[in-house]
Amino acid sequence: MRILVVEDEPTMRQMLRDGLREHGHTVITAEDGPEGLRLAGDVQLDMILLDVLLPKLNGWQVLQELKRRQNSASILMLTACDGEENIIEGLDGGASDYLTKPFSFSELLVRIKSIARARSVAMSSEIRIDTLVFDCERHRVLRSGQQLNLTRTELALLDCLLRSAGEIVTRSALVRMVWGENASVSRSTLDSFINLLRKKVDPPGAQKLLHTISGTGFRLGLESATEISAEGKQL
Repeated sequence: MRILVVEDEPTMRQMLRDGLREHGHTVITAEDGPEGLRLAGDVQLDMILLDVLLPKLNGWQVLQELKRRQNSASILMLTACDGEENIIEGLDGGASDYLTKPFSFSELLVRIKSIARARSVAMSSEIRIDTLVFDCERHRVLRSGQQLNLTRTELALLDCLLRSAGEIVTRSALVRMVWGENASVSRSTLDSFINLLRKKVDPPGAQKLLHTISGTGFRLGLESATEISAEGKQL
């Protein structure tokens, strides 16, 4: 993958650059927000590893500007800002994932692979996760070969979750994508729809695919070795 690392701390920046290159990625680096935005505009990227506490323009401002420009790179926030409100702000702002410092390099590689899988899924006309198949052209969903009878709302929710497969999708992002920018949908209403969807997507005896991330939102995919809690810690 072509990865841009935007990190102002020299030791961390070099560690990320060298480690990712050792694992076969093409890596460029930036040490502040404006340089990161410039490189993101000049180079076709697959992913951006973005620190929050950056000089000149902070990570939140860079994220907002990248989304305004409709930059196609997936964004993984890497930061010491580990509060629940920070994590939700990053995910709601369009980041694909949020990893708090300190972190293990192996955990970072797992997150990168998950985001890479989600990118490939988003470009496919037929999305598959385990025995779940979503035919995007016919708007038909099957699990273990059996067609699922989904309502329009359930199908819209599943579509959003599938196109971010392996990533956390916040409740507010789901509401915005399914019901619209200014919709007023309560948490309990959304959870009720998710529970109805879960009963159809995850029948008894099947591998569980629809996971609730406590305090944050939902993730669709095979259960990973580590689930992400609202505080960004391993459970």
